[in-house]
Amino acid sequence: MNDSVPEGGLPEAVTASGPVPPAEAEPAPVYDPAAPAPLNVPRVPTGDPGVDAGLARLADADDLATDGHLEVYEDVHRGLRDALTALDVRPGGPAPSGRPAGAPQ
Repeated sequence: MNDSVPEGGLPEAVTASGPVPPAEAEPAPVYDPAAPAPLNVPRVPTGDPGVDAGLARLADADDLATDGHLEVYEDVHRGLRDALTALDVRPGGPAPSGRPAGAPQ
């Protein structure tokens, strides 16, 4: 058995449609630890559209460099704070004061 390579190099593969050129080597992907990477933190829906929209907005930070996260986090915090504040202004009767009915103020 002879393992030597023929003088003209290795023959090209041949298919029914003709010769197939040797595959070009693809460069290996370069890992950049500073590049944005998704955190893949699961977000469970709360049932409140405003809160769920804020939680969904957190996914925007996945595509940003670290210095861009602050803007997203502040925006989400503002939205969640507004949702909590809205709970205090919902229409309805006055909140209970803790005093018995008819007691002097």
